[in-house]
Amino acid sequence: MSQTFADVRLFVRQFQQRFYTTGAVLPSGRALSRELARYVRQPATGAPAGRRILEVGPGTGPATDWIARGMQPDDTFDLVEINEQFVEHLRRRFASEPHLSAVSDRTRILCQSIEALNGEASYDVIVSGLPLNNFSVPEVENILANFRALLKPQGYCSFFEYIGIRRVKGLVVGKAERERLDGVNRAMQAFLTNEKERRPILFNVPPAWVHHVQRPSG
Repeated sequence: MSQTFADVRLFVRQFQQRFYTTGAVLPSGRALSRELARYVRQPATGAPAGRRILEVGPGTGPATDWIARGMQPDDTFDLVEINEQFVEHLRRRFASEPHLSAVSDRTRILCQSIEALNGEASYDVIVSGLPLNNFSVPEVENILANFRALLKPQGYCSFFEYIGIRRVKGLVVGKAERERLDGVNRAMQAFLTNEKERRPILFNVPPAWVHHVQRPSG
């Protein structure tokens, strides 16, 4: 499930045009993508049948591949992506690639932001590829609040961030940007109160942490 040249070319082009929402030079590597889909591929003990799965910011779909391959027969899958070019690319892939077309009748690809997605406590698993460290503090707080609201009790939210990225940026930027990064860090740490596990993915460009957060049952 390596990235095709077309995937990489499209991702690089969108990075150049829309760095703010793309957030990386290259698509997520194989190890990172696989880890993001851990709780789809390996359901937690007591996970329900017919899970609802959400991927936010799939880009060209490196983690989408692993999610689709890990889906059970009764699972359904929503993808939310604001970049129109990525949406069209994903729709072509779901129409043409066997492992994706096999689940296409249970999949929705939505060209919108997560804020436009309705449904309190709707999803058993959320996988996010959003570049949170690029966003303003209110945007990060709003996105994380949506993750909390959309996730069912005992459900899992998996997302990544590049190792040490806020610390490294903080050394070379001005005061306003450091304050933004500090605010993002506070919002992230508050969300990670319910972190189940954190896994380093060293064989990625750049290396990354994958966070798996479980919503409490209460």
